[in-house]
Amino acid sequence: MGLSLLKTSLLPPAEAPPVPAQRLPDAPLPTLDTAIQYRWVHGYRRAFIHCGRGPAILLIHGIGDCSDTWQDVIPQLARDHTVIAPDLLGHGRSDKPRGDYSVAAYANAMRDLISVLGVDRVTVVGHSLGGGVAMQFAYQYPERCERLVLVSSGGVCQEVNPMLRMVAMPNADMVLPLMRFAGTRLASHLAFRALRLFNTDIGIDAAELMRMFDTLPDITARRAFVRTLRSVIDWRGQAITMLDRCYLTQGMPTLLIWGSRDAVIPCHHGSIANAAMPGSRLVVFEGAGHFPHHADRERFLSVLDEFLANTEPASYSSAEWREVLRRGPPERHAAHVLAH
Repeated sequence: MGLSLLKTSLLPPAEAPPVPAQRLPDAPLPTLDTAIQYRWVHGYRRAFIHCGRGPAILLIHGIGDCSDTWQDVIPQLARDHTVIAPDLLGHGRSDKPRGDYSVAAYANAMRDLISVLGVDRVTVVGHSLGGGVAMQFAYQYPERCERLVLVSSGGVCQEVNPMLRMVAMPNADMVLPLMRFAGTRLASHLAFRALRLFNTDIGIDAAELMRMFDTLPDITARRAFVRTLRSVIDWRGQAITMLDRCYLTQGMPTLLIWGSRDAVIPCHHGSIANAAMPGSRLVVFEGAGHFPHHADRERFLSVLDEFLANTEPASYSSAEWREVLRRGPPERHAAHVLAH
């Protein structure tokens, strides 16, 4: 019996039955502090969101808007990037002085803000007016810009929604104080809802436009809005263009995103900019209006993530920059600009 026990003890232990593999739950998004922060720059209080860690992305909103327009995309972008989303001066929670609201001044302000935050280089993403600011930033400070993303961008051609042209006309701002009355605001909301009900192109963006419209009853916001608008638009349309300097983006990874039913800045502006910007890529969101990042957030993030992953940051050389400027645009580029 002792021998039997000894033999049993020398036998290899029986293998335990395999445990079925269990799928681990997806890792939750990190907790992010997307609260508005403030810094004083040149004596004015600037509001912004600053979160995440990694290569920096600067998100610039459009006219009459604020950093809230990026709230739905910031959490995912901040998983792998440092995200900076300011309220431009005269907008949102930033100060609204009687000051310079030109595109060049906004580009300077972006340079100063990222400098205050200790950021040297950024991928710049600009929507609408913010697209014009982004392009101006890349032109004024190419050494600070790694990539360029223009979303339904202003500053391509003269054409723009007639409503903006009307507000930009002399003395048209005298009508804006009516917006502080509840009746005027109610009538405006009803008009936007009707446009959405009839599936008009401008109605696609009714919710976003109503949100922006609701900020105008404040007198300082109205004045800043009009000053900003008149710096880029007059009664004939957009008064500035990026086309004359688009050739300078050679070597700068550039992505253009547009909605096919954009009633504010028509989609064909994207095609014109794409043709004028060497190596750029245009992505059109079918059925989307002026806010493609709202119309299809998941696709917007997917397109942007792919662009960031598959392009190398631009490398700046002052010698190469001087040479490109001296050569100037190719003849076909100059003819293209004159045609528009």
